[in-house]
Amino acid sequence: MSKFWIILSTVAFLSACGSNEPATVTDKTVGQELIDLKKAFDTGTISKDEYEDLREAILDKNS
Repeated sequence: MSKFWIILSTVAFLSACGSNEPATVTDKTVGQELIDLKKAFDTGTISKDEYEDLREAILDKNS
């Protein structure tokens, strides 16, 4: 009977390990969001209008 519990415990433990995907943290500070946004603008990833709209949205969201 104890062998059954060992096997069951092992299976339960291994199944609870989760996926192979790394955990990601999505909580950014307002400052970090603005820094990332400015970097996207400076590298030409987004236009000036997009930059201004997104900057305003970040500030509005956090005020």
